[in-house]
Amino acid sequence: MLEVRSFIGTHDKDWEDERQWSHQSMEITVILEGNGSFRREDDEIIVHAGHVVLIPPNVPHSFHAITPIRFGVLLVQDLPLKTRELFDRLITDGLPRIIIFSQLDQEHYELLFREWLIVYSSALKEPARNYVAWIEVLLLFLSEHSHSDQQAISISRIGDYIRQHLNNPIQISALADMAGLSEDGFRKKFYKVYEMTPKQYQQVCRLVEAKWLLSSSDKDMQSIANHIGFSQLHSFSLWFKKLEGCPPTEWRNKERLYH
Repeated sequence: MLEVRSFIGTHDKDWEDERQWSHQSMEITVILEGNGSFRREDDEIIVHAGHVVLIPPNVPHSFHAITPIRFGVLLVQDLPLKTRELFDRLITDGLPRIIIFSQLDQEHYELLFREWLIVYSSALKEPARNYVAWIEVLLLFLSEHSHSDQQAISISRIGDYIRQHLNNPIQISALADMAGLSEDGFRKKFYKVYEMTPKQYQQVCRLVEAKWLLSSSDKDMQSIANHIGFSQLHSFSLWFKKLEGCPPTEWRNKERLYH
């Protein structure tokens, strides 16, 4: 039978686990604020805000605070196999893994986690079904947005910057300087993380944002065009039609008619 425990823990800098614990649940712990250390056997790894620790069942481990720390914990036992496979794909050889969020993705995950806690604390008609659905969403978010090394996280910060400045043209030299890399090194590492060039990534983000604004707001076309970096409405319309097969006004009308 599915068993779930979830909470946000807050501790001062002197807190630590009394010893290394093990349990039959799979564990996902995200560091929301502060610094600490994660220990398994004789290994110790420093963890910071934006780090996520994935711990398979029956692995002895402990956490220790270095500064005041806040973390979100999800413990799950007897998760359905298809959803459990999402967790298993994130780890290697049945060992704990630490993955890293960029700042923007950390904020998004924290919002998701808070919404999950609201669901978890609610009186539900079908609790098990709700729990599995939300856990799957959290695991999918981890799979899509997590990184496993500092080099990747430095590139993902550039990805954050691009997403937050869609109205700016891509300047490889400036982005490479932000990442502390040569232009050639930056291009290669960016492609390794995102499997596309910075310009292609910006176009994907622009399209996602345009479709979101078209479907969720009443903003006029010129405002949407300006928001994602097109000063000319005609250019925006041609660009959108090339990617989606119809002008943005027609796309908006179809979307609203569909819903």
